[in-house]
Amino acid sequence: QIQFADQKQEFNKRPTKISRRSLSRSISQSSTDSYSSAASYTDSSDDETSPRDKQQKNSKGNADFCIKNIKQADFGRREIEIAEQEMPALMALRKRAQGEKPLAGAKIVGCTHITAQTAVLMETLSALGAQCRWAACNIYSTQNEVAAALAEGGFSVFAWKGESEDDFWWCIDRCVNVEGWQPNMILDDGGDLTHWIYKKYPNMFKKIKGIVEEIISVKPVVCNKVGKGCSAALKAMGSIVYVTEIDPICALQACMDGFRLVKLNEVIRQVDIVITCTGNKNVVVREYMDRMKNGCIVCNMGHSNTEIDVASLRTPELTWERVRSQVDHVIWPDGKRIVLLAEGRLLNLSCSTVPTFVLSITATTQALALIELYNAPEGRYKQDVYLLPKKMGMMH
Repeated sequence: QIQFADQKQEFNKRPTKISRRSLSRSISQSSTDSYSSAASYTDSSDDETSPRDKQQKNSKGNADFCIKNIKQADFGRREIEIAEQEMPALMALRKRAQGEKPLAGAKIVGCTHITAQTAVLMETLSALGAQCRWAACNIYSTQNEVAAALAEGGFSVFAWKGESEDDFWWCIDRCVNVEGWQPNMILDDGGDLTHWIYKKYPNMFKKIKGIVEEIISVKPVVCNKVGKGCSAALKAMGSIVYVTEIDPICALQACMDGFRLVKLNEVIRQVDIVITCTGNKNVVVREYMDRMKNGCIVCNMGHSNTEIDVASLRTPELTWERVRSQVDHVIWPDGKRIVLLAEGRLLNLSCSTVPTFVLSITATTQALALIELYNAPEGRYKQDVYLLPKKMGMMH
């Protein structure tokens, strides 16, 4: 269940830069659970001034955004143009449908990873007639230069890499709580935006026509596809891959693919890398990490950062050593250390990225789903959860 920050704390009562980094952790663990200073994850070339303390405008005088640095817009635009070349499905949809404007009148509020690929999606939605306001679903995955390019292009974007917990919710609130603008569609990744509107703005939520949710780690069958891809990639690079799986069907599939099925406690002392991708919580607990070998790499590919029990590592006897952005050594009293990536958060977008062509398929299905929901006649869809048609789902 998503928990929210103390409702007594109003966003207009600004905390200081120091206190903002040490706010209570009583908020969504799925997107903002972190013990480290958010500033430590920003680029070293950036100053430490919070974007919330800056007054920025784009070249047209628009200030309805909050990003790290609007001066990075040209760099971000080049990245978006490169991404367009590798997203043929989405660009074909833009070219085919922009004359019809199937999203004319749509007011879409989004909360996803803000990357060059997301920018191509946002600009496609705009070309199809939609108005968009956007925040980030992950405090570490925003590409600051892309956010700057979107802001320069007139999009209301509220995100930067290295947000604090309070910043995360403040950005979401700035997206939805704007006078004279009522969203009628939601594009979410992880449910934070949807839950925020549902809890804080129930009257606004009642006017939402449809929600497209991107999350891939809440369904075991889908999450297992993440595990399959990860296992296959590691095996292709020559690794000896062990699979631990509680679902009997998924376990059988792993066996048929030639992987050895084990219990985690059987191999935890031997393995060099531990990767979680279950969508569950406390998959790797302190007991397992105590038994890991020196130098073992621990990381997570699921959406939520609850799979690795990072909280159990915040104890006086353990020392944390920041190696570089997104990489920490956790050192035991006897000198043993493990390498923890992205503090247990989503690895592939915090430390790396997803192939653009893959994201082209994902973004295209999201755009098609928004078009379908927005244009569906009254009564076609009830207040329920619908899966993508099988043909589109197989693409995804």
